[in-house]
Amino acid sequence: MGVALTRSAQWTAAGYGTRTLEITPLNEVILKEIVMFVESFIYKHPQEAKYVFVEPLEWKTNLDPSAFESGYIVSETTVKSEEVDKDGQPLLFLSVPHIKIRSLGQLSRLLLIAKDRKLKEAQACIEANRDPVTKILGLDYNTVKEDTSTVNILDKITKDEDPESEIKMKVGMLLKQLDLHLLNHSLKHISLQICLNPTTVKNDIELLKHFSGKGEQTVLESIDYTSDYEFSNGCRAPPWRQIHGEICYVLVKPHDVETLCVTCSTEGVFLNGGKTEDEGEINYERKSEIYKDLVTFLKEKSAKFSENMSKQDIRFTEEWKKENEEPKEVPKKEKADALPKAFLASSKNILEKNQINFGKIQMTKRLEPTLNWKATVDFKKHKSLLRNTQEKKHGGRLGRSGPPVSPGRAQLVRKSAEKIEEILSDSSSENEEDEEPPDRRQEANADLPSEYWQIQKLVKYLKGGNQTATVIALCSMKDFNLAQETCQLAIRDVGGLEVLINLLDTDEVKCKIGSLKILKEISHNPQIRRNIVDLGGLPVMVNILDSPHKSLKCLAAETIANVAKFRRARRAVRHHGGITKLVALLDCAQSSAKPAQSSLYDARDVEVARCGALALWSCSKSNANKEAIRQAGGIPLLAHLLKTSHENMLIPVVGTLQECASEENYRAAIKAERIIKNLVKNLNSENEQLQEQCAMAIYQCAEDKETRDLVRQHGGLKPLASLLNNTDNKERLAAVTGAIWKCSISKENATKFREYKAIETLVGLLTDQPEEVLVNVVGALGECCQEYENRVLVRKCGGLQPLVNLLVGINQTLLVNVTKAVGACAVEPESMIP
Repeated sequence: MGVALTRSAQWTAAGYGTRTLEITPLNEVILKEIVMFVESFIYKHPQEAKYVFVEPLEWKTNLDPSAFESGYIVSETTVKSEEVDKDGQPLLFLSVPHIKIRSLGQLSRLLLIAKDRKLKEAQACIEANRDPVTKILGLDYNTVKEDTSTVNILDKITKDEDPESEIKMKVGMLLKQLDLHLLNHSLKHISLQICLNPTTVKNDIELLKHFSGKGEQTVLESIDYTSDYEFSNGCRAPPWRQIHGEICYVLVKPHDVETLCVTCSTEGVFLNGGKTEDEGEINYERKSEIYKDLVTFLKEKSAKFSENMSKQDIRFTEEWKKENEEPKEVPKKEKADALPKAFLASSKNILEKNQINFGKIQMTKRLEPTLNWKATVDFKKHKSLLRNTQEKKHGGRLGRSGPPVSPGRAQLVRKSAEKIEEILSDSSSENEEDEEPPDRRQEANADLPSEYWQIQKLVKYLKGGNQTATVIALCSMKDFNLAQETCQLAIRDVGGLEVLINLLDTDEVKCKIGSLKILKEISHNPQIRRNIVDLGGLPVMVNILDSPHKSLKCLAAETIANVAKFRRARRAVRHHGGITKLVALLDCAQSSAKPAQSSLYDARDVEVARCGALALWSCSKSNANKEAIRQAGGIPLLAHLLKTSHENMLIPVVGTLQECASEENYRAAIKAERIIKNLVKNLNSENEQLQEQCAMAIYQCAEDKETRDLVRQHGGLKPLASLLNNTDNKERLAAVTGAIWKCSISKENATKFREYKAIETLVGLLTDQPEEVLVNVVGALGECCQEYENRVLVRKCGGLQPLVNLLVGINQTLLVNVTKAVGACAVEPESMIP
């Protein structure tokens, strides 16, 4: 928390009163995350909530003593908590308006009492206690060496059996986790911002000067820099302000308002405090909102500027393009452009390297006063790696893919090695083992990052530490970026997988939870998945599905969902009774539902059912598993879950159904359970993935005439037609066009599609689409063109030429559909006229 507040939070400038938190979106995010953490602390960590701070947190509060009720001794101007430390001192003491708090439990209760004022209280506390970690834990916990902080903590725990010391260590680890969480949120927020650079700002100012001067038609009276000196990096701000991202300061005189003193920074443009009268120094404190550029700022501040700019808009735009397209001095431009990129790259690199640091974490400055930046990411290598991992998406039941035909296809082939495994194991035969990927090991002399060796040290504590050391080591390991392959392989290479799987056999719930959380993250790696199966991890996870602890069942099911991406793993789940147990998890939500509120489940039961459905979705790619799910009574339970409004659960539920709908007995059961109605209902959801899965399920089931009629009767044709207009998501578009194709086999449905203007939209999709989409579009047109009115409509919309153009392709399914569509249109003599 200390590093995030020091480096990421945005504070007002020094020198003009006490520094306070600025009112910015980033600060609001940080405050909300801190409040969420503290509010839930008393419930999630009751033992640690009683820990007494080394020094109390003190600030001025706006809370009235009357707001405090049970658990407190209240008078007109003071409040004391009944909870005291070992010396009899209250852990909360309020003497209006000053408040002192000495435990996280009391801090948590205070925020609950504050209600809608909790953010203001949190802000006041942070502003008054700039280094809260030191006050909570003491100076010793902020002076640990960077490279060995966590290891030192573990050493101390293994040697010191004092319970009070252990609790203090746990509090420290929890605060460290919060700190990393806040840094992650800050980095995500910063990465979304469009940063300005000195070159862009300079171009804008020069252009505005060109259109400024005396006269009513000019946009400004004048615009000038406050400093004539320009540093080598293009900035005019002094070096001690450049580290805050500030580029320069300008004095702007519009026609209709007073002179404005403006700060241009990498974050944007804003009004500062102006120049002081006595010394002429700039008051750097921000006095307005942040705008994306100088023109936007001035349009907001000056009506005359906005009016004259609209008259000059064409000229200004042309000049701006000309200015930005002119070749600049190459070294200077490259350096200027590197400013925001270097900041983001450096921040990300530092965040990754700080996973093991407990106290001191060094963050890169936002903008250095020189331009000697060096990118920390090899973008060419990164792009090459992405390109190597991308494979063609399996056409499946919607048609096989050929070579790419448009840029839109990129969306359908953006799948990693995880998807390759699914393709290899889609076959219904389970007699042959999938081709094993090469077992990659880190070279002994490779230049490995520090995280690799730090993880290996933690694994040693997992092997030989006591229970407390094991839990701390697991927490520390979880703090690493486990999505990174280096971290995943570091755990495996030193024997960490065996230890993690062995921990699943212990009686300690915390150890099991910690182990499963790590296995869940690293099992996204194909090699790790296979190693888990080889080490016998799946039977242990299947046994955990019977645990009374819901969190354990959730984690086990999610890990199984990740591991069961290849044939041997899916077979192992079935052979050890996993399918039956996973189906039983779906019943959690049903059994806990109250009769009066059948759609409202306990949040934990919903999560258990969701994780079970997620695992079944992975397992349902095997025909044998599909039959096992049906025999275990999975269809009625899946049908029941479809009635819920929880979108995150609906996606795996519908995904499982659409996988299983390839079997005839499933399609019959889907009709019997009246599932089509709910599939149609969820087509109107705003969740694109849910829409895609529902459309795919309808595609699978619509081979049957009765199902096609049900889709029409329940109003499913109109949302399918409307979804054709959203062409950005190619996977969803392929599913929707597939559903329309199968539904249009019925003449009544084809007529409805004409009423909903779907024919014209389908004709428009005959060009610039991937083949997965084209197969279905042409198939749908072929069915619709069996009617005279639709044939005329296709001809009038210019659909014949694009259909003929598709006859030169090599995709067999596409060619079959094209010939059927062209043949149907050829019945009309008008269609034969060139």
